[in-house]
Amino acid sequence: MAMTGTAPWRSPLRAPPPTPSPGYNSRPRGLVPAQCRPWPRPSLSSAAVACPRSEEMARLERGSLVVGGRELLERAPPSVALRRPAVVASPGGAAFLGATAPAPSSRHVFSLGTLASGWKWLSLFRFKIWWMIPTVGEDAAGVPAETQMLLLESRSEAGAALYALMLPVLDGGFRASLQGSPENELQFCFESGDPEVQTLEAVDAVFINSGDNPFKLMKESIKMLSKIKGTFSHIEDKEIPANLDWFGWCTWDAFYKSVNPVGIEEGLKSLCEGGAPPRFLIIDDGWQETVNEFKEVDEAFIEQTVFAERLIDLTENDKFRGETCKNLGDHVKKIKEHYGVKYVYIWHALHGYWGGVLTTPDAMKKYNPQLVYPVQSPGNVANLRDIAMDSLEKFGVGIIDPAMIYDFYNDQHSYLSSVGVDGVKVDVQNVMETLGKGFGGRVALTQKYQQALEESIARNFKGNNLICCMSHNTDSIFSSLKSAVARASEDFMPREPTMQTLHIATVAFNSLFLGEIFIPDWDMFHSKHESAEFHGAARALSGGGVYVSDKPGVHDFSVLKKLVLPDGLILRAKHAGRPTRDCLFNDPVMDGKSLLKIWNLNKFSGVIGVFNCQGAGNWTYPVKENAHVPTTVCITGDLSPSDVELLEEIAGDDWNGETAVFAFNSCSLSRLQKHQTMEVSLSTMTCEIYTIALIKVFGGFVQFAPLGLVNMYNSGGALENVTSTGDCSEITIQIQCRGPGRFGAYSATRPEICSVDEHEVEFKHTDDGFLAFDLSHGSSQDNLRNIEILYRAS
Repeated sequence: MAMTGTAPWRSPLRAPPPTPSPGYNSRPRGLVPAQCRPWPRPSLSSAAVACPRSEEMARLERGSLVVGGRELLERAPPSVALRRPAVVASPGGAAFLGATAPAPSSRHVFSLGTLASGWKWLSLFRFKIWWMIPTVGEDAAGVPAETQMLLLESRSEAGAALYALMLPVLDGGFRASLQGSPENELQFCFESGDPEVQTLEAVDAVFINSGDNPFKLMKESIKMLSKIKGTFSHIEDKEIPANLDWFGWCTWDAFYKSVNPVGIEEGLKSLCEGGAPPRFLIIDDGWQETVNEFKEVDEAFIEQTVFAERLIDLTENDKFRGETCKNLGDHVKKIKEHYGVKYVYIWHALHGYWGGVLTTPDAMKKYNPQLVYPVQSPGNVANLRDIAMDSLEKFGVGIIDPAMIYDFYNDQHSYLSSVGVDGVKVDVQNVMETLGKGFGGRVALTQKYQQALEESIARNFKGNNLICCMSHNTDSIFSSLKSAVARASEDFMPREPTMQTLHIATVAFNSLFLGEIFIPDWDMFHSKHESAEFHGAARALSGGGVYVSDKPGVHDFSVLKKLVLPDGLILRAKHAGRPTRDCLFNDPVMDGKSLLKIWNLNKFSGVIGVFNCQGAGNWTYPVKENAHVPTTVCITGDLSPSDVELLEEIAGDDWNGETAVFAFNSCSLSRLQKHQTMEVSLSTMTCEIYTIALIKVFGGFVQFAPLGLVNMYNSGGALENVTSTGDCSEITIQIQCRGPGRFGAYSATRPEICSVDEHEVEFKHTDDGFLAFDLSHGSSQDNLRNIEILYRAS
């Protein structure tokens, strides 16, 4: 669950001119002078370490910042300095930008100069406190406040692209973010969130790096940063929860806070009976023991206090105790035994509940809670205010003593684990950035809570079973050492028709950044909804979990069965789904001409989803009184196998660049060289998924490419292994494929025999090379079918 809101793309938000102040930088509590700060700090002028070719090195000379041999920023003030890290080898000439202020403060806004001509940029910024969205532009004035990733592209006269990455990071007790100014300057804000935590200088505040491949650049940069900073880990260094491979159901949209055991059983039963059994369940908000203390004071406050409710106990409320089930443990045991649920997650807020905890009950007093009032950063309120924060600012948050927060988590999680719960979805995480006053600042408080949460998860649940939510600030992102799954966008909004295309664009673009640190969670959707195909196809490409929030009995199994096998398994791709390279600096929602292409990779094939997000919604800020009127726009674009990055990762040395391209909805098959293109035309809110299979030559005479289960959105995700035996006269291609379903492949010649699990099957082979046959239900527990396709040379 989360908040609603709308967002800009072409009309990015601008930060207001900074209030004149001595500057903004970091300093520990107790007003310790900056030069005496307790964390070790290298000098801004520290010497560079050995780097690659000098033209690749980032350098700052006479106010000009040069990256990859091209000027990125000009007229940088003398207070700006560049430092290259000595800790980690820097293949792309990475460096940090910092600055010095004339006086210490808890918040500084430093100018980095103006953006040089010839660059266009993609910003991922927080349009409100909880959530990040994308926007694009070409001048520094348009860079929104609270920009947390800035990717830039410059092309030479010959068309060669250089990409520059700017990541504002955590530096000691301070957090940086980027923003533009009306004077067309690129600035970084540097703040602690505690008036007593001050400094004169920012040293390693903005990380910069450059390269010719934006995806490689992002991965290498995040890996490098994780080693330098030591406060977070790259996704490859984390344990991945096993529930991600199984279809799930979340109770939120189905019941909202009225979730109850009877409804949960009804939902599980209807999904199982329809052939899409959920093996993963999230019991969302509504199960806890909470109180709204303000209702008793004044009924007029009811609307305002909806987010000020507080937690009063760690165990379940009365809905989960009674005739239907004795307690939460009894319910969890029953649904696992009766409906085959493998993983049960349960929801809670990072600080207990939306309004925190009630400070007076005996169950809470042991954690030494206190009532505090949030203070938002000027960067947050420069963009879109949030109704939840308005409520919390007025009525306060009951916060656990940071020294006791591990005990709070451990007590709650050990109880949940004891009753059969397997993991937790932890929400409202960004609230910590507003509560830093008196606790050492926003970064210190966030890291204390995050560390305690991760330690409790490791102690009480197997498999790193945690979903982070409403956690899109870099305070949380860059403090995630173990957390492996995080929501990639604001909630799916079933009753907001203009939000559907924005959701798909947001999760794809946010995954550029988030996907290097987490498995991005693209959120639930409804299988019976006007946008169900649109959302379902996107989830198949996400690389993350697939789960719905259908009301019991309200399902479209024709959609679900393109995502879920009869045993509940999903066909999850290898990486985070991200926009293709030619989409990165386009607006796929509002420019009226661009399609959104999302790429991913399977073990033996690539996959590209093409979505027309134009005409159905606006990135609107501020919210306009006139409602958006949807229009149908037909867009034509190009698709190429080369849109799938990292094909060489799965190709091997014997691939000559030939591919078979299978279109899911049209069931058409094309043969393309890697850099060839084909035309794609789509109308608003429609999509097509293309499996990109690599054609290889087997036995010297068989040109073959397996497609996988062609009745599934991500066909190639079903393939587990492909080998061959034989010689130049007879060759047998052996494939392990998940089933059941319709197996498809490209085969230039007609085979002699096709068999499945040693039984010969009927097959179809068409003139365009499409080979297909059915995989029936098997007896093996993992539902792997062993396929053999025999060819004889003519």
